[in-house]
Amino acid sequence: MVNIPKSHPRYWSLYYREKIIGGMEKGMTAKAGLIAHGRGEAFDYIIGEKTIEPAERAMKAAVAKLLLAEHPVISVNGNVAALVPKETIELAKALNAKIEINLFYRTEERVKAIAEELRNYDPEIELLGINPTKRIPGLEHERGKVDENGIWKADVVVVPLEDGDRTEALVKMGKFVITIDLNPLSRSARMADITIVDNIVRAYPRMIELAREMKNLPREELEGIVNGYDNGKTLSDVLIHMRDRLTKLAEEGVWRRKEL
Repeated sequence: MVNIPKSHPRYWSLYYREKIIGGMEKGMTAKAGLIAHGRGEAFDYIIGEKTIEPAERAMKAAVAKLLLAEHPVISVNGNVAALVPKETIELAKALNAKIEINLFYRTEERVKAIAEELRNYDPEIELLGINPTKRIPGLEHERGKVDENGIWKADVVVVPLEDGDRTEALVKMGKFVITIDLNPLSRSARMADITIVDNIVRAYPRMIELAREMKNLPREELEGIVNGYDNGKTLSDVLIHMRDRLTKLAEEGVWRRKEL
């Protein structure tokens, strides 16, 4: 990791950028993952680099659905392992969910590197997807491989920072799909049942809090939260937020202040 002074105005943005680079150097993150991170960072700028109300609404519905699930699974790819390895484990434990390593650019070396990273935080954690034996219908080559006891069996799947093809294929399999994607226009965002438009480094800690707060709620209350959720409206509200924020910035002006 490059030593970034905390006084730098873009400290956290640079910090997580370095984590992604570190993930590639460890063999976890594919080169394409760096491009994906940069694209998401651009949308985060537009959102305002904070968790907005539609994302909070989606997280609450997602946690409710996961608490109701019989076989919830959280998917992990290279970017997720680089950015939130500890939080992924904590979230899985809070939700009593399985963790499965599932990669678009799958190699045994990447799978091993991700498993080692996660086990640095919990040596006893059960990890699925090491030797997958099932295939998602319609997805060719390595990216379609899933674990029989994980995503193949799951009723609810969390697929953060995921590609649209796999999200759509999982929905066609009858899975309830939750994604975390800073781009509300992506195919993943539009195909998922619940889309959390937020940075995963903010979303996972908040979802852990919600899981602990909501775990003792009556089943009827959790079902009411899920049934009252509208993903189409949530995505529309995100776009409206972006529009309004850009309009405000344009009116205020973004050029350097006179005092500078």
